[in-house]
Amino acid sequence: MRRGLVFVAAALVVSACGAKVPPPPTPEQALALRPANARLASLYETSCHACHAIPETGAPLVHDRAAWDPRWKQGEAVLLDHTIQGFNAMPATGQCATCTPDDFKALIRFMAGRDDSAS
Repeated sequence: MRRGLVFVAAALVVSACGAKVPPPPTPEQALALRPANARLASLYETSCHACHAIPETGAPLVHDRAAWDPRWKQGEAVLLDHTIQGFNAMPATGQCATCTPDDFKALIRFMAGRDDSAS
């Protein structure tokens, strides 16, 4: 019995210490977010921003961890493939003809809130 109580107490302590998911950005904040890197910000502005900064599009909102976390758990390789090949309403390459795979990876990390380089 005592061992069970210790286990439950330890589990509660560990869960209480877990990182909390930040609240989603407001629509105004989402519209203003950009990667800090000027080249990525330009790519984001001309391709990703139209869908990922406007809640009504149905795309996961930039920096909305509640929306991105289930996608992130699939792995970066899956997200990259979905970006390049297209997935559901996501057009292939997000209509970014000049983006490289590394650009896509950086943009995905930024939108998923896994990169602190927002301005």
